[in-house]
Amino acid sequence: VQLQASGGGLVQAGGSLSVSCVGSGSIFSSAVMGWYRQAPGKQRELVADITSGGRTNYADSVKGRFTISRDNAKNTVDLLMNNLKPEDAAVYYCNAYYILLGRRVDYWGQGTLVTVSS
Repeated sequence: VQLQASGGGLVQAGGSLSVSCVGSGSIFSSAVMGWYRQAPGKQRELVADITSGGRTNYADSVKGRFTISRDNAKNTVDLLMNNLKPEDAAVYYCNAYYILLGRRVDYWGQGTLVTVSS
């Protein structure tokens, strides 16, 4: 089971960027998939996630600017980031999780760096 992230990079404030993640393994069709980020000196935080049924959840700080989507057939999850702000700069991590016997089982991809210049 693996998650492979791509995308990210450098963008000016107000610009747009997208990150994508593809999962290998059958569990992803039913897992919640999402994106977390971690800025230097800060804890990793949820950015957005999406269930297999398409229900989305966003951090308040990105609502109205970021859009998460997934393709269950391809086991992919994408995050489109619009109107980026300097405070959005972070390493973004793809995540997938499911609940097994009451416990959350997480899978993480490698991080991809998003840099926002002011």
